[in-house]
Amino acid sequence: MATQLNGRQTGGGPVAHVRFAGRSFDIPLAALDLGALSADGHIRRAMARYLDVPENKLDAYVVDRHANGNLTLRPEAVFGLGPKDPTAPAAR
Repeated sequence: MATQLNGRQTGGGPVAHVRFAGRSFDIPLAALDLGALSADGHIRRAMARYLDVPENKLDAYVVDRHANGNLTLRPEAVFGLGPKDPTAPAAR
């Protein structure tokens, strides 16, 4: 498993931030052999290798690109009401 970093400053260059299995990681893009313009699939595959987990564990994650060159890999946000509450009033 990858080493968890305590701070977001990794010493230089852009980083990929990911929260996985309840832990946060900040990994220099250079350690992943990635750049800010790398394709999303390539980023997920490289991160899975770094974390030593199957690639499909990150399939539902999306990549956010930041102006400073950093990347955030995060689970896709799901908006809306959960399962329909049978006691809730009907929408008009």
